Amino acid sequence: MSLFKRLVAILVGSIMAAVAGVSFAQDSASGDHVRVRWLAPDSFARGEAETIGFHFEVDPGWHVYWRNAGDSGAAPRFDISASGAGIGAIQWPFPVRLPIEHLTNLGYEGDVAYLFDVTPAADAEQVSLDVNLEWLVCKVDCIPGFGTMKLARPVGEVASWPPSDRQLRDRFRARVPQPPEQSPWRTVSLTESGGEQFLLALERRDQRVTAPPQVFPLDGELLTAAEPQLVSEGNRTVYTFSRVPGAPLTAATDFVISDGARAWQLDSVAIGAAPPAQPAQALWLLVLAAFAGGVILNLMPCVFPVLSIKLFGLVGSGAAASSRLREGLVYGAGVITTFAALGALLLALRAGGAAVGWGFQLQSAPVVLALILLFWLMALSFSGVFEFGHRLMDIAGSSRGGSFATGVLAVFVAAPCTGPFMGAALGAAATLPGVQAMAIFLGLGLGLAAPFLLLCASPALLSKLPAPGPWMEKLRQLLAFPLYATVIWLLWVLGRILGESGWLIGSLLLLAVVFALWLGRNYAPWGKAAGYVLAAVAITVALGALRAPPAAPELATDGWRGYDKAAIAQARAQKRPVFIDYTAAWCITCQVNKKLVLESPPVMELFRAHDVLLVRADWTRQDPEITAALAALGRNSVPVYAWYAPGAREPELLPQILQEQMIASLFDRAPFSQTTEENSP
Repeated sequence: MSLFKRLVAILVGSIMAAVAGVSFAQDSASGDHVRVRWLAPDSFARGEAETIGFHFEVDPGWHVYWRNAGDSGAAPRFDISASGAGIGAIQWPFPVRLPIEHLTNLGYEGDVAYLFDVTPAADAEQVSLDVNLEWLVCKVDCIPGFGTMKLARPVGEVASWPPSDRQLRDRFRARVPQPPEQSPWRTVSLTESGGEQFLLALERRDQRVTAPPQVFPLDGELLTAAEPQLVSEGNRTVYTFSRVPGAPLTAATDFVISDGARAWQLDSVAIGAAPPAQPAQALWLLVLAAFAGGVILNLMPCVFPVLSIKLFGLVGSGAAASSRLREGLVYGAGVITTFAALGALLLALRAGGAAVGWGFQLQSAPVVLALILLFWLMALSFSGVFEFGHRLMDIAGSSRGGSFATGVLAVFVAAPCTGPFMGAALGAAATLPGVQAMAIFLGLGLGLAAPFLLLCASPALLSKLPAPGPWMEKLRQLLAFPLYATVIWLLWVLGRILGESGWLIGSLLLLAVVFALWLGRNYAPWGKAAGYVLAAVAITVALGALRAPPAAPELATDGWRGYDKAAIAQARAQKRPVFIDYTAAWCITCQVNKKLVLESPPVMELFRAHDVLLVRADWTRQDPEITAALAALGRNSVPVYAWYAPGAREPELLPQILQEQMIASLFDRAPFSQTTEENSP
């Protein structure tokens, strides 16, 4: 039977039932994939409110809806008339999110009870209820249903329930949202952001609570039902909801929050009220931390190849102090402009609902391949294998245009790594309004540019540089080797992104480009044209071959296992210690910590001796689940090291630069120290 014919049949049946009166009414109703019955006592107590409801039993894989059905679907409707009693509003248990292809609905899989209160009149001898029901039950396709039900129960001194029905009623009543004052979270603010998003800030007031709650908007005409992005920092969690396109702005809206077992209602949360003012000192401290992090970033191993380029450009230019100052300013402009551009792109992606973090550019295979080619050509130039004239030397930093380009390169290679002070600053930037977040990005840029700019601006420091001479040619050749090392590292990163084909694609491209340059050098003029064509074809083919394979589940290796939320939750529930290494192949700091500390024999022996669950959250490729986990920790960059001691409600975040003693100190505290004392003779 077609859907149209079925709807006609249901409509005709409903009209006939209405004409025939109550003779068609019954204690239950049913339709395709759903059965409905009363959840009510055998008798009511005179004058006392009793919570009853409609129990929906739904076939496996099918679902019915919450009061806000989400992107599609429809909530059930109950037209109730009562005799001998007053009735209250429908009470809706908190829902779950139901992803259906690209949509998100809010509802219930399995059974659910929609409840309401019935208060018999003081002089009533019987309570009679008549109800017309409408519902929609869906899997992928949806089927509407209609029914009529009647309830008649005597009124006495006490209410009498079938035990199983009372237990079932109580189970769903426990899921009905409670008043906001009973919630372990309080509303801080609800702020419009850019016209298309809303930021809901909640603050934890019960320190026994561990995980941020789920939040469901009640107004489906204003906010979409999709899972909001969330960022946690300390006691505060900020949820980013998307606005329904074209939805008119209201003065306030309502939410339901849930910890998975209980729920609370947030009524009439005002929209547009400014969030609690970020104290000027706190913002300045964040900017200062960003500046300090940028300065320290000059010393990080991931920045060393670019530092060598800057140093070569500085000592080899032979320019006057004023000219060097101009070059320093241009280099600083390149750094700050690139930081601002990447920060603006990150904020724009965040505003569009994307889950990205700092360093996202090196999660892109084309960007990595372009950097491989660029550093390869620069290394060959430094080695003197090929002479490219002033164009490539400009990139190395020997002119104002080259200084700007060097600043751009410095940011691209430095941005994936975070050093001391940077993690907290970048994590805060993920939650702050755009202007304040941009101030943090600019602070990072100023910090990265400051040492080189200071060197260029200080005559005293410039005077300590050695005079130009033959040593400069040897220095130039020496500085080629960090660039070759960078090419090897980036080829490895490309292999981690693309699988086994990454090394092959990158190496063949380098071979083809070198052959093209050789043709141009030895067979002019036709060789130069052939070289250009060959290089263009090789680059085009290489870019076309960049197809990342589907991410395979990571297996436990050498004691470490891939990121698995369920395994982490299970270990914490068993009070087993957990150590999570949020890392990426393109983060050199991560790799240094991994080889020198985390996988060193003494540290691994400590982990094994204390039965620590070791988790490696690999962020080399974009992974929304890991991005969300980082956001929950108030971070959006790597490395991040999260330590959950046995029974701990919150993780301890370790510094970005690790030492063995830092790991050992974790086991010098309770409960490990207590265990050691108990086992000692």
